[in-house]
Amino acid sequence: MRPARYAFVAVLALSVAVAAKSTVPVQTGSAPTIAQFLSPASPIEVAAAKNVDRVAWIAYEEGKRNVYTAAPPAFTPVRLTKYLKDDGVDLTGVRISADGSTVVFVRGSAANRAGWHANPSGDPNGPEEAVWAARTAAPGISWRVVEGSNPQLSPDGRWVLVVKDGQIYRAAVSATKPAAEMDRGEKPFISEWGTNSNPVWSPDGSKIAFVSTRGDHSFVAVYHAKTRTVTYLAPSVDFDTNPVWSADSARVVFTRRPGTAFGQQAQAGGGGIGLPQGPAFQAVPSATGRGAAGRGGRGGRGGTGAQQAQGGQPAQPGQGAQTTAPDANPAARVPGLMSATFRGGYTQSIWTADAASGEGHEVWHNQPNDRLFATIANIRWAGDHVIFPMFVPGGRGGRGQAEQPPAPPPAGPQDEWDRYYSLDVTKDNATPVLLTTTDGLIEDQTSSIVSPDGKTFFYCTNAKDIERRHIWAVPTAGGDPKQVTTGEGIETYPAPLASGKTIATLSTAWNMPQSLGIWPLRPAGNETIAQKIVFPAARPGFPADAHVEPQVIMTKAPDGLDIHNQLFLPKDIKPGEKRPAIIFVHGGPVRQMLVGYHYRYVYHMFYATNEWLAAHGYVVLSVNYRAGVGYGRSFRNAPNTGGSGNSEYQDVVAGAAYLQSRPDVDRARIGIYGLSYGGLLTAQALARNSDIFAAGVDYAGVHLYGSSLDPNDVSYQSSAISQIDKWKSPVLLIQGDDDRNVAFSQTVGLVQLLRQRDVYHELIVFPDDVHDSLLHSRWLYLLGRMDTFLQKFLGDSGPRKTTISGR
Repeated sequence: MRPARYAFVAVLALSVAVAAKSTVPVQTGSAPTIAQFLSPASPIEVAAAKNVDRVAWIAYEEGKRNVYTAAPPAFTPVRLTKYLKDDGVDLTGVRISADGSTVVFVRGSAANRAGWHANPSGDPNGPEEAVWAARTAAPGISWRVVEGSNPQLSPDGRWVLVVKDGQIYRAAVSATKPAAEMDRGEKPFISEWGTNSNPVWSPDGSKIAFVSTRGDHSFVAVYHAKTRTVTYLAPSVDFDTNPVWSADSARVVFTRRPGTAFGQQAQAGGGGIGLPQGPAFQAVPSATGRGAAGRGGRGGRGGTGAQQAQGGQPAQPGQGAQTTAPDANPAARVPGLMSATFRGGYTQSIWTADAASGEGHEVWHNQPNDRLFATIANIRWAGDHVIFPMFVPGGRGGRGQAEQPPAPPPAGPQDEWDRYYSLDVTKDNATPVLLTTTDGLIEDQTSSIVSPDGKTFFYCTNAKDIERRHIWAVPTAGGDPKQVTTGEGIETYPAPLASGKTIATLSTAWNMPQSLGIWPLRPAGNETIAQKIVFPAARPGFPADAHVEPQVIMTKAPDGLDIHNQLFLPKDIKPGEKRPAIIFVHGGPVRQMLVGYHYRYVYHMFYATNEWLAAHGYVVLSVNYRAGVGYGRSFRNAPNTGGSGNSEYQDVVAGAAYLQSRPDVDRARIGIYGLSYGGLLTAQALARNSDIFAAGVDYAGVHLYGSSLDPNDVSYQSSAISQIDKWKSPVLLIQGDDDRNVAFSQTVGLVQLLRQRDVYHELIVFPDDVHDSLLHSRWLYLLGRMDTFLQKFLGDSGPRKTTISGR
């Protein structure tokens, strides 16, 4: 494996002296188009069958989204669906049955806060979010199964479970419409009091475990198909969540946290001596609705029923309703009144229960004031063990989650990296075993998986190659991790095949867009393996030769923090030339741009955009600013970021100083662009330093932190609009008005300020579109507009007028 190339640069000031050189305009003509850079088909999700060697994946092909499958020995891709239009209908959540015969997936986007699904194509029939299915033996035929999302496919592929309105529905995976409402998913299959969620099939398909949340407590229950009965597992006054099945379908393991203390109960009350309002009702009103009301609302351990239905985790001890300092509130000194623990002071336990009888017992618990195992979630069964992550606090979201500031760092010494642990659940009071001893980022749940036989844990990390990702493996009972995929590429989302002979990954490189790779699992003593790219079979018209390999450039921020950047240097720069330059800032901020195509599709597009800009003569610098991931917990939780001081902006300024120091950059023609948090930083750059940044493209940026307009508040001072009177440089603003991550009002409000100051701005508004557009045609349009805009202001000047467009 060749390490990334690093250049260490110390930039001391922005006024670096540069000798006069000849200025070169932006390149046009024979350079490849952005449509060519974005033309290849790319897989965006992959799944493997448990019992046979077969994979299924979702592919994005110039806006057309389809499901494919392949099997050994040739792994020839077979398209199962026929969605042949760039219509903006998203495809997500691909699942394949254990026998490899059936694939299910979700078409459509989740509803926004008003209950509407994204409709970027303006379909007058209206959009929906629904589960669809296809048979791997019948390519080209797919059908709608049931309205809903996050389908749980039965092991035999005959049924799917979805959760709607706090109840569990089942629908037959059949191209023929079933006669019974319940089999069509139109009537609840399991209708129990409470907010019911997280259904999990037993491996033999005869039972379903699920969580039933009752406001101030929750149960884990098991539905038995043969008798159509429900058994509650060791019911108590506490919060039971995260059920997982043993391989023999006989036992369920789940987590338990204490129920809600009086001081945090927030139920509305029903009158009478036995149904009072909760003491916290005025501070935190209870949600109303079926299953969420009348049982305590927001608890210190479980959250509301709505939170549980969405997979929310119990709150930390003492959080929630308590609004006064402990010393000022006498109730806080009464043990168990304002916060809850189990006897002995611990707050987290793991239980195992018999699925038939419901009898269960605790097999492990954490220690009082335990910082390491404070909250355990997303456990997975693996042989005789369960595996669970201990992640860095803070957002790890994808599409649909709002921008999040970094979480405050915990007090005291801390591990810089995320870890996975394994616990032997056949022994009481066993000690969790650290599995991932490698030092590196393990980004989220989808980047790790247990092998079908339960013996191996595969995970994706940047350990030993901090600017990339590779797949590693470790025995689920513990042992030394071994690197599975090697080389100069980037591999994510491991999908081990049933035979144990191969593993599928989503694979990229600096000049190869995301592809589906099949890797042989390394035999003992063999240090050289190579993947076989099975999709796409070809990339006609893709300009691989026009790519430049990005260089890692280290800059130092004014406060001394080292910042990693990627430099895209045009191939044709000649001595004495001075080129325009552009800074790219990613969103998140919990993201990391890599030295190759990114595994998240929107950043996959932006990597291609950076290559395209370099091919057209721009010097491009992609800045991995503080508060991002990949460089450790301290970097992620850097102080005074976001609305607490905007300290990450100095990393952008350091990047600009580096560009100004280069003899091949025209310091008068430096621009900046980014999406989301990158749009936020673009606005910061233009508002604070129009003397440095000549133009910017702000795609769905945040311009006001919080809601305070008090100029003395730190959040307002940290916002771009606090410096609006210094904003002189032109800006291209882009946003969809159904953005679920950043309120469209952020752009609406900014435009009013720019108009009053006669700041040149162009505006692209996409009706009914989301945070990053769902239509490929819109990407081509907005990037084409960006091209024209940058040529105008980093090349020749143009007329000053406001342009408003929507496509």
